[in-house]
Amino acid sequence: MPTPDPSASPPEADETLDARDLRCPLPVLRARKMLNAMRPGEVLAVVSTDPASMADFRSFCGAGAAVLEAQRAEPAAGLYRHWLRRPEAEG
Repeated sequence: MPTPDPSASPPEADETLDARDLRCPLPVLRARKMLNAMRPGEVLAVVSTDPASMADFRSFCGAGAAVLEAQRAEPAAGLYRHWLRRPEAEG
């Protein structure tokens, strides 16, 4: 799975998950739960304070659970942002 282009603008989010102060695997597990409740094509923005979330969400999306649209690391603020799109329904 290709890494998102860091210069690309993130998509507008339909839902936001505040996963600050949660450690692996909780941000990914909560994101999965929210994505399952969303419609195909909708975007979930995740805000995390766990630096490992950068690799965790790449792996999660690499397994086909979602499409990783963008990621932003803001280490000075201690924030890591991810934009995930729920995959279109297969059929």
